[in-house]
Amino acid sequence: MESKNILIKDATIISNEIKKSSLLIQNDKIVEISDKLGLNDADEVINASGKILLPGLVNTHTHLSMTLMRGLADDMPLDTWLNNYIWPVEAELNPEYCYAGALVACAEMIRSGTTCFNDMYFYMDHVAKAADESGLRGIISHGMIDFGDEDKRKQEFKESIRIIKKCHNTGNGRIQVAFGPHSPYTCSQELLSQVKREAAKYGVRIHIHVSETQKEVSDILEVHGKRPFEYLDEIGFLGSEVTAAHAVWLSKNEIDIIKQSETKLSHNPSSNMKLSSGVSPVSELLNKDVCVSIGTDGPASNNNMDMLEEMKITALLQKVTTMDPTVLNAEEVFKMATINGAKSLGLEDQIGSIEVGKKADIILIDAKSPQLTPFRNPISHIVYSANGGNVDTVICNGEILMQNRELLTLDENMILEAAQNASEELLSKQ
Repeated sequence: MESKNILIKDATIISNEIKKSSLLIQNDKIVEISDKLGLNDADEVINASGKILLPGLVNTHTHLSMTLMRGLADDMPLDTWLNNYIWPVEAELNPEYCYAGALVACAEMIRSGTTCFNDMYFYMDHVAKAADESGLRGIISHGMIDFGDEDKRKQEFKESIRIIKKCHNTGNGRIQVAFGPHSPYTCSQELLSQVKREAAKYGVRIHIHVSETQKEVSDILEVHGKRPFEYLDEIGFLGSEVTAAHAVWLSKNEIDIIKQSETKLSHNPSSNMKLSSGVSPVSELLNKDVCVSIGTDGPASNNNMDMLEEMKITALLQKVTTMDPTVLNAEEVFKMATINGAKSLGLEDQIGSIEVGKKADIILIDAKSPQLTPFRNPISHIVYSANGGNVDTVICNGEILMQNRELLTLDENMILEAAQNASEELLSKQ
């Protein structure tokens, strides 16, 4: 990418404080925030008067290529959903399908203000290719499942290490790779222990589903005599490099274990509600200083990837569950979707807040719309009033991915047609 300076002029900037100012991007970084910046300072100027400037949103749990299964299997429990619908379709996936599905997911994320994602799925080098072409930042992981089968386990490590060697730190450093053991109930203890060792060896993170349903908890209790997070703690799996999605059914002891091990959590309220999995005790976790971020989960169980919508649902679900309207205020939820997301992925030194020296992962929200008028309280408006349709401009790593609602890095019409065709072809094989 050719380096250039971009000046974002006269924005309402949400950083440590909310202020009207201008921001200068040089190459991939924020280099100055000042109301003294002039037009001569930049090669390109974006007039952000009437717009809110905030960090790009961080979606910490996704399955991008599941866009192809959007609307396929609604209104059923997780077990039925997985066993009878999702896994049979996934058996027919191929690299081209996953690439087409990931591209349409990237377009959806850009349109709704997400600049960084944490993805677990299959054919992940093709997902990396889609992310690279889109200009987004992401951590990808091959979803590992062995059900105790040693040959399958060897294959899963072979594929994971292939993806690490091929894709880690590609796309100008935007694309990283993690290990992605699916869950404690689909992965053997041998697989989980080896993941921990290999992640340390390669210096990469770990992405896993834990305690999504009551059935998962009772099954793990039956097999291992401990609850999921207790079992993972006992085998030495947890740690600051682990991002665990869902974490719905937690005991007090497990919350203490999560806190002490510095394990990061991704809260997925829409998916958990849609599958009737339950409600994670987010406000309690935050009160214990556990790092909780927000994820949309896959587009087959949400069924969109709009992080602005997910923020509102995060706040409202905690309030109605605790019967306390003061719980999880707008500012706390905003942090979950930005700096906590960055911390959950080990990227807090690079992204998640608007600061000089950080990567230029920035979005502009157009405040001049009926649902954001009167313009009064920017953080309240972002969490409670806005949706993806209010996102005007998206910049990632200093590159403009969308401006004035127009996608610049992707051919949207071609992507939508390819995803539609891939989905129809995939489902015709059932």
